[in-house]
Amino acid sequence: MPHALTTDGVRVAFTDLGGDGPPLLFAHATGFHGHVWRPVAHHLRADFRCIVFDERGHGDTEAAPAGQSWHGFAADALAVVDELGLDAPFGVGHSAGGAALLLAELARPGTFRSLWVFEPIVPPVASEQARTGFVSGANPLAEGARRRREVFDSRDAAYENYAGKRPFSVLDPEALRAYVDFGFDDLDDGTVRLKCRRDVEAATYEMAVQHGASARLHEVACPVVLASGGQTDTPFGPALMAQLAERITAGRAEPFAHLGHFGPLQEPATIAESIRRSFVAGGGA
Repeated sequence: MPHALTTDGVRVAFTDLGGDGPPLLFAHATGFHGHVWRPVAHHLRADFRCIVFDERGHGDTEAAPAGQSWHGFAADALAVVDELGLDAPFGVGHSAGGAALLLAELARPGTFRSLWVFEPIVPPVASEQARTGFVSGANPLAEGARRRREVFDSRDAAYENYAGKRPFSVLDPEALRAYVDFGFDDLDDGTVRLKCRRDVEAATYEMAVQHGASARLHEVACPVVLASGGQTDTPFGPALMAQLAERITAGRAEPFAHLGHFGPLQEPATIAESIRRSFVAGGGA
């Protein structure tokens, strides 16, 4: 698998899924990996060259020695852009991946032609808590990640386990299959283990409130669609996305009333059509 080297020495795994048209870079949510975007990319390859990558500590990208900084996720995205020589690519991100692409654009203005992000983790206000981060005991997502089961008898066993319980049970079967097929390492005893380790996922959640993108959204000059699910169980739903869109000069909110926080993995065809429509309307596709 090809890799791109970041400015802080992380080797970022990426895959060019092919397609015709301008480049489109996908960034995934915490705990996942780039290949979960394959079902969405399937619907877009007639119009875009689709590229996915694994953020640090996820999939086939190593964790950074300095920890799970979300600015590091931005550096991962920029490393792939540089390695492939992408000229003003489009960007699509989900949750942490959405924040990563916004941070990448802030770090290097003009990198992206346009962004489409689904419930990016951009806390609305700076606070003492946001500045210092949560302690482990105060962050339920981190605590849940540390209890996550890492080892299964097989990929099929993992798939059956996930398919029967939320939040994975709401995923499109192809998205869930991609998560399982590309998200586990084979162990010597025949079992499989999650590539994104529990402690890495927990550390990612603990760093989520520290990146400071909210205060700088007015600096984002490229068009941005901030999509959300009306059934989300996070604070990053339609109301907040509408607020964030107002801070971006060319920002626009797009809610999906019937979807939850995992919307891009729930209905790939619906999400792909929104992405295509947004980028064509924004000019350039």
